[in-house]
Order: sequence, then C-alpha cells, then structure tokens
Amino acid sequence: MGVTYNIMFSQRGMMMAAHTPGQMETATRIANAMQLNGVDGRLMSGTEAQNLFPLLNTSEGARYKCMGGVWQGRGGVARHDAVAWGYARAASDLGVDIIENCMVEDLIIQDGRIAGVETNRGTIRADRVGVTAAGATPGIVALAGAELPILNYALQAFVSEPVKPCLDAVLLYLGTGTYVHQSDKGELVFGGGIDRVPTHGQRGNLPAQEAIIAGLLEMFPPFGQLKMLRQWAGVVDVVPDSSPVIGPVGPEGLYINCGWGTGGFKAIPAGGWLLAHLIANGEHHEISRPFDLDRFVTGRLIDEAAGSGISH
Repeated sequence: MGVTYNIMFSQRGMMMAAHTPGQMETATRIANAMQLNGVDGRLMSGTEAQNLFPLLNTSEGARYKCMGGVWQGRGGVARHDAVAWGYARAASDLGVDIIENCMVEDLIIQDGRIAGVETNRGTIRADRVGVTAAGATPGIVALAGAELPILNYALQAFVSEPVKPCLDAVLLYLGTGTYVHQSDKGELVFGGGIDRVPTHGQRGNLPAQEAIIAGLLEMFPPFGQLKMLRQWAGVVDVVPDSSPVIGPVGPEGLYINCGWGTGGFKAIPAGGWLLAHLIANGEHHEISRPFDLDRFVTGRLIDEAAGSGISH
C-alpha cells in the first residue's frame, strides 16, 4: 500500500516465559505449533532466558522462577499510531475520503435496507455501510434495531520514566500475565490482562493496576525504583467465543467487523480485506463465513482464544 512510515523499532525478539511444569508443557505446544506452521519459534531453557534477560528475578524468594519459554527471534513492536496513519495515508492516496471528528448520529434505513448515515457534519448516502467501531459497534447497530453479543472491557497500559537500555526484547510472563518492553526513548512500556468489569471508561481500575505492576516487579525487582510517567486504558470488544464477528447485521446492506478484543491491531489487515470483500460482493469470502453472527444461533462457535495465548 505504499506505507512509508517507520512503523517498527528494533527489538531482538519476543519471549513467553513459563514458570511451572504445566506452563512449560503449554510453551512446548506453542513452540511446536509455530514450527508446524513454518514460524521460527523455539523452546528456550531457563538458562537461555536468564542470559537474554539478566535482570530477571532469580532470587530464592522469587514467586515465579523462569523455567524456560517460547522464543521468536523476529518478533518486535509496532508503533500503533504510525501504522494507523500509514494506512490512512495510503488509503487517501488511493482515493478514499477520510473525514475526521465526524460522529454518526443515526442510520438511514429505507424499505428494509441501509441507505446511508446521518452525521454531525451532514448526511452521507450509501447503499452499503460497514461498521468497524470496535466497542462502539453495538451502539451504532442498535440504531437499526440489532443486538450484538459483545461486552466492552478496559485494557490498561503503563509507561515508566526513561532509563538507559536494559531490555532489548519483549517479555511476557505466563505466571503473572504481565508483558514489558523498552521503547527507543528508554521508557518501559508494560501491561497485562483486561479489567474484569465491563465498562466503556478509559481510565482503568486500581485492582488491575496493582496486579500488573506487581507482576512487573516480580519479573524485575530493580524496576521498583522507577517513576510512572503515564497510564491509560483502551476499550476492547469481547465476544463470548473470543473470536471476531464479520458479516451482515440488521437491514440489508449493513455489515460489521468487530469483536477482536485485544487482537485486532495484529489481525485487521486480513480482517479489513475480508470486510472489503463482503461489502464489494454482498456475500462472504470463504474465510470470513465461519465468523458470521449466525454461529451464535447454530452453535458452531469458534473458540480460538488459545491461538494467541490469551483469554480475551
């Protein structure tokens, strides 16, 4: 698409660390699955992990001693904002009109099919409309009388004050659920699982903050000396079977792509292509067909949360 933004900064790789025999079994299965699908992931011993992350907590009192884990040496971290702007610039160059600060206030429905949207900046007419508004999607399709099996949760992230380079890979601790990497500015960027209370708020709650920070300090006790620069939360949309929803909803011509939880940023290049196919042709691509809303009626659910190693 001609994206020219620098969307990656250097990371030596990504590791998912295990702390119990059961977690090592899980790590082994993940490494085997990677290799079977042509991905160069491999199982790593505790000694190898310690050599890669010398600041890891290896004291006698450590609650979660690293026994090993899964290593993927080509892993890295993408700049979310740069990726979004890169796609926007490329789409604009291809003739897509992007209207910022434009709120959808209503859906226009005529003779049982979509006819456009009413916005705070005027009417936009269209005989096919795609809704890709993540946690706001249920509220938008409700304007057409449709309901979605989606709950919204806050996912928090934290940034410390900058320090000299000390962590050149991404690390996820299975024992605590906390992940951490160091930005090119020297800040430690870390987070964990979703807050377990459904919300549209973007502040996060204290119990989740305590659990995530405690997880970080269990991994790297010296980081307890650092000051926190900022904290925020984003709203993620979660479906009962932890898989996205792609397909028609409500009146004819209305389509949705949502329910990605925390995985949309990674998967949306494929998800966006599938939605474009759906809008252009008025019917599913064979890949998106199983993700239709009707799976909640037929019972053919897609429970693939373990595919990404997370439960949301």
